[in-house]
Amino acid sequence: MGKVIPFLMFQEGKAEEAMNFYTSLISDSEITSIVRYGANESGDEGTVMQATFTIKGQEFMCIDSNVKHQFSFTPSFSIYVDCDTEEEINNLYHSLLDGGQALMPIGDYGFSKRFGWLNDQFGISWQLNLAK
Repeated sequence: MGKVIPFLMFQEGKAEEAMNFYTSLISDSEITSIVRYGANESGDEGTVMQATFTIKGQEFMCIDSNVKHQFSFTPSFSIYVDCDTEEEINNLYHSLLDGGQALMPIGDYGFSKRFGWLNDQFGISWQLNLAK
């Protein structure tokens, strides 16, 4: 068996925008490959046929779906991030929240003194925890 990699299917040509957004917010993150649809292929020319990116060493794969589906992302699957400082969790939470939706505002929930859960502008769910 090969690697297990989280796979994100974006609609409306948002994959590259999402990858650029995530890798700009979190240090030690990068886009590692992008293959785009060309002319006369099954997807819109220039959109992401397949791409990979890393966030803190965790590899992700993503695509722009060339088929419009009646579903999107769900909070049942989320990206969980342990943050080192209050400044880091606050900045990341507010940056990801812009255009998104708060599911659990940053607060003390007993299991963590500083935790927040949100859906970002692309519909991806994030759980942010202060690791102290």
